[in-house]
Amino acid sequence: MIWGWISESNGMQGKVLLASPRGFCAGVVRAIDIVKLALERYGLPLYVRREIVHNKYVVNELRQKGTVFVDELEEVPPGSRVIFSAHGVSPEVRAAAIQRQLKVIDATCPLVTKVHMEAIKYAREGYTIILIGHEDHDEVIGTLGEAPKAIRVVCSAEEVDSLEVRDPSKVAYLTQTTLSLDDTRHIIERLKQKFPEIHGPSSEDICYATQNRQGAVLELAKRAEIILVVGSANSSNSCRLVEVAQSQGVPAYLIDDIESIHPDWLTGIRIVGLTAGASAPEGLVERVLHYLSEVGYPEVETVGKIREDVEFALPAELRPDLALR
Repeated sequence: MIWGWISESNGMQGKVLLASPRGFCAGVVRAIDIVKLALERYGLPLYVRREIVHNKYVVNELRQKGTVFVDELEEVPPGSRVIFSAHGVSPEVRAAAIQRQLKVIDATCPLVTKVHMEAIKYAREGYTIILIGHEDHDEVIGTLGEAPKAIRVVCSAEEVDSLEVRDPSKVAYLTQTTLSLDDTRHIIERLKQKFPEIHGPSSEDICYATQNRQGAVLELAKRAEIILVVGSANSSNSCRLVEVAQSQGVPAYLIDDIESIHPDWLTGIRIVGLTAGASAPEGLVERVLHYLSEVGYPEVETVGKIREDVEFALPAELRPDLALR
């Protein structure tokens, strides 16, 4: 028995500290609902450009319902219905959709759309825009497309040192919504040192859900001896949760499901922390809890007091109150 060392040494079983909040954010809920409602209202064929959210279990579930996921719009037959993912797209992609006469439903998270609008505004005003993020992430690719000549992408404080801009008095920064708060803070501090007149968004671009989940992990790290993060490897916010835990000196691992858990991780561990990225379904968390209970961690304590009640409106074509107008 994996937890035998516990009962033999002190007669105690292990405990799971379960982060709250965790899992789906409002933008992910909206995106998944959009696909499911489109299937109900319009039927098949239905195409989605890229993964609707970065979780393979969510994507596979929708694929089993008949949804076709494509990398580029060239794979979508002209005139078909296509959904843009929660991460947003560039104007070039939107133009391609018009050219192919596609029926578009936009599932872009409203918080990502906000960053796009800020990029457009700063570019029109003649600013050089420093976009903090990972250049290969779908969200950053979409934002970059709004003003490619004005935007420079950086992902570390060290990269700031080599930046050269046309006018140091007209520089602004934006951020990918799913980053680590600490990493972003360091980069912004370096930017302000190099460009004292730099402008930033009126409010933080790091989304509320990312902030809340990272805060909950910091609470877990105060007591947990190991932290498991449910999420896929291409989920930026899930990977950042692992990094946040590790920054506190706590071993942390990203897991897709229970098959990803190595039993030796739990050797000598009495308290396990558990959370999930913003695109990971609660069903996976429940599977991990059941697994942990079976191997000697039956007690579960919820950690975190923030309650989320954010909801984003559906696109007009899928809203019941507008469907018949």
